[in-house]
Amino acid sequence: MTLSAPRLGLLELVDLVGSRPVRSTEVAMRGAVWDVHRDEVELDDGPASREYVHHTGAVAVLAVREDRGEPEIFVIRQYRHPIGAEDWEIPAGLLDVEGEPPVEAARRELAEEADLRAEHWEPLVSFTPSPGGLDETIHVFVATGLSDVPEAQRHAREGEEAGMPSGWVGVRDAVAAVLGGQVHNGPLMLAVLALHTRADSPG
Repeated sequence: MTLSAPRLGLLELVDLVGSRPVRSTEVAMRGAVWDVHRDEVELDDGPASREYVHHTGAVAVLAVREDRGEPEIFVIRQYRHPIGAEDWEIPAGLLDVEGEPPVEAARRELAEEADLRAEHWEPLVSFTPSPGGLDETIHVFVATGLSDVPEAQRHAREGEEAGMPSGWVGVRDAVAAVLGGQVHNGPLMLAVLALHTRADSPG
């Protein structure tokens, strides 16, 4: 007899945080940046093997300027080999400095990738982009009150970073690009839609 999952009716959408007991863990493969771990986990119907990429976590920055009327966001186009595409993204980077708070990592990435500083920082969303295969959490911040990093203090970009196209796009155009399937980068899509939804929400 096959048992179906229980239906709970109307739900309060709050994730239930808490790891199941782990019988054993090992590094199944060591990579140049990230390792693949293999855990034996106790689930409701018995033990199961789960492999996943152990990730440092990351930050992303939705830099918003409003000095030209409609709000605009800063975007960068970068080649991503696993998907075989140059996709539009917002400034982002790894949480790879031990002990560095996410907002400080976000400040660093905005300066390095966009030559920008921000006076105001606000958490927007945190999300797990692929929880079935990696343990990464991405923290997205909204940065406003922008100014240019002085030229003498700018990060020296090398390799592919030196030639990445970048610029500004209106929030309404960005929303249209997301909903029209013209862009596919997760942090960009989620950040733009979250910002747009918040702006349209009462209060």
